[in-house]
Formats: sequence, structure tokens, C-alpha cells
Amino acid sequence: MENRKVKMDQHTNLLQLEEHMYPLVDVKTPNVFRNLFPYDEVPKIAFNDRIVPHHMPDDIWITDTTFRDGQQSRAPYTTEQIVALYDYMHRLGGPKGKIKQSEFFLYSKKDRDAVYKCMERGYEFPEVTSWIRASKKDFELVKDIGMKETGILVSCSDYHIFYKMKMTRKEAMEHYLSIVKDCLEIGISPRCHLEDVTRADIYGYVIPFCLELMKLMEQYNIPIKIRCCDTMGYGVNYAGAVIPRSVQGIIYGIMTHAGVPSELIEWHGHNDFYKAVSNSTTAWLYGACGVNCSLFGIGERTGNTPLEAMVFEYAQLRGTLDGMDTRVITEMAEYYEKEIGYHIPSRTPFVGRNFNVTRAGIHADGLLKNEEIYNIFDTDKFLNRPVLVAVSNTSGLAGIAHWINTYYKLSEDKRLSKDHPLIAMVKEWVDKEYESGRVTVLTDNELVKVIDESCRKLNIVL
Repeated sequence: MENRKVKMDQHTNLLQLEEHMYPLVDVKTPNVFRNLFPYDEVPKIAFNDRIVPHHMPDDIWITDTTFRDGQQSRAPYTTEQIVALYDYMHRLGGPKGKIKQSEFFLYSKKDRDAVYKCMERGYEFPEVTSWIRASKKDFELVKDIGMKETGILVSCSDYHIFYKMKMTRKEAMEHYLSIVKDCLEIGISPRCHLEDVTRADIYGYVIPFCLELMKLMEQYNIPIKIRCCDTMGYGVNYAGAVIPRSVQGIIYGIMTHAGVPSELIEWHGHNDFYKAVSNSTTAWLYGACGVNCSLFGIGERTGNTPLEAMVFEYAQLRGTLDGMDTRVITEMAEYYEKEIGYHIPSRTPFVGRNFNVTRAGIHADGLLKNEEIYNIFDTDKFLNRPVLVAVSNTSGLAGIAHWINTYYKLSEDKRLSKDHPLIAMVKEWVDKEYESGRVTVLTDNELVKVIDESCRKLNIVL
């Protein structure tokens, strides 16, 4: 007790007694938390009502895995597409670089070409980082390219250590530490990806391992980042939930008991149970500076935390966008649709074609009177996406005119009034649809087709 340090906690202004007494628990048989993860039943969320305090860091940011995890679930991007998306991310992150890093594969010539071209842009943010196999050969490649940091896979659950790697915990830890030392020896900063952390023994393995990493960081004077990877999406953010499923419990343990500073902690979430966004936000709230995301959530299985979602989570938590240009999000979505050929589901928040389209007749009536009633915020200002009212039998001439003006983004001097002959022609077609027994709202594609035909008949161009 006498040798343990007493230090001031800058967030609480209370003296804290360090209790870093977590030796490795080298079990003979794997602890796979069968009580929480019975494979032939739905996983269980258990509680012990142990509450940890909020610990929002002074600065928080987003990191990107679009070109790494995001490429593990779709056809690879071309070099040109990667560079274009990297440019978009630089603009989206703004002058303060709120999108701090983007990670890349280095395996193929195409990947490396993209890395070189992105680095040639000379942007401070997002910093180009890598994801490599844990080998000296790959470390040298990172160094030759001129990167300062690389990700290293250090799977931490007994599922991976015993069943996949066929090792004991002690053997796995020694293996990982030797790899990290190899990285440090050539001056590269390692980012340790704690794969499957939400099924790992937090106090028996994860914290002892992180303590050893912090010793190496002190020895080599090179930062070592800890990425908490919720590989299977098991994390929950409920107060009092037990570890290893508790997001705040994991962050608290790594920060408080392993002594990892907030700026070196990052959360990487998956969406298997629809919790990627809320879990990433929770990681911020309880001490992680970074949340790792991919554009539109594209990633392994159900995907990663959507990057665009965390941009708006940031703004809600901080009360400011801190210079992030959110209109770029719409440009990116259009690029995916038109240049990459990726279809974004129409109801996807912020980027889907119908995310701010009102279809219910009673909602449409209120929205036409005041769009604040049924729109989440000024979507025209933040996303260059004016609110739309879907056309139905209750829309009337004004509703059809509003749809055309907003859908086609007509400037003030070109906007159509409800008295325009095009509006009358479209309404006539709409009325016939519903007179014939239709009960559903009209789709965008149907309306565009009718409007195109009507424009040709009237010899006008929108």
C-alpha cells in the first residue's frame, strides 16, 4: 500500500490512489462466459449495478476504417475512388481535423498506390495509418512508406486465444508483446487492436496486458494506442451491466486500472445488435477520445459504426460541429451511388433518399405549414437536403409544386407555383391513380417518370 502512487484526478479534482494490481490470470481452460453467451440461446445482458463515472475527455475525435474494415465486406475500391473519398473526408473533418486518422491496407500494389497518392495530398488530417499482419517484413514496409503508426491485431478473448490461436493466455501475451517490441524497435507507434474485447476476461487478461503495454510505452517513449474492438457487437451501454459486455466498464477499467490515457483509447464498434452508434457515444462519454467508424457503416457482417452518425453525435454532445462541413456527407452519398454503384438504403439516416421525406398525409399538412414540426433539423443547411413531402391523393396542387421545387432543387427564380400547367398535368395523373383504387403514396421514380413525360409534352426543361 505504501508504494502505490497518490495523484490528482484532473476531472474530479480528487486525490486518487492507484491500484494497479492486476496480474495475468493464466487459466488452463478458456473462460468463454457461457453464462452470458450460450450459443444455442440469445446472448444475455446481466447486471451487477456497479456504476462507473462519466469521464468525457477534453477533446474527442473520429477515426476512419473505410479503406480497411470497410473493404472487408464489399468489392475493393479502386485507387482513384480511395483518393476521392479521402479528399471528401479531409473536407468533412474541417480545419480542426475532427476526422483524425484513416487506416489503409498495404497488401496489394493498388492499396499502396492509394496510400502514396493520399500522402502526397499533404493533409495533416486525416493522418494516413496502416493495418498490417504482425510481421517484421510488414513493419519495414510501414517504415519505408513513411508512416508513423500501424494497427496490430492482438485478439484478447479466450475464444480467439484458445480456439483460434491454440495458445494459453501467457503464450498469447508474450507473443503479442514481442510483436509490439519489434514495431517499437524501428520507431513505429503501434495501435493494438483488442479484437473481441466484449467477450474477454477484462481483469484477468485485458488489463494485465494493457499494463505491460504501458510499461513498453514508458521504456521506448513511443505512444501505444489501445483500440477496444467490439468485434461481434455484444457491447451494451446500460448502467450497471456486467463486463465484458459493459462499454463503460471496459473503458473505465483500461483507463483507471491499466493507466491508459484517454487520448490513447479508441472504440471500434459493430452493429450486430443495433448498438454501434450508442456504444461509440458511450465510449466517448466514459473516457475514450477516439471512435473508429466507416462511411455509411459499411463493414464486416452488419457493419461498423457509421462515420456520418458520429459527426452528428459529436455536434449534439459538444454543442458545435467544430468546423466539420456536413454538406460533404451528401456529396459522398451521391458519389457512392453514381461513381461506385453502391445503393444506400432509402431510409438510412442523413443519407438515404427518403430520410427526410414525409409520407403521412397529416404530417405533410403540418410540414407544409412549418417544416420544423416534422424535420429533425434544417437538413437543407446541414446536408443540402431540403425536406420533402411525398405526393399522395391529399397533396393537392401546392403539395405537388413543393415536391417538384425541392426534389429538383429549383432556384428561387425558377420555382413553380401551383398554377403552373406542369403542376396541373401531374395532379391529373395523380388523381387518376387514386381513383383507380390506389392507397399507397407515390414513389420518387414514378413521379420523375410522369414529370419527364409531362415536360416533353409541354416542351419545358426543369
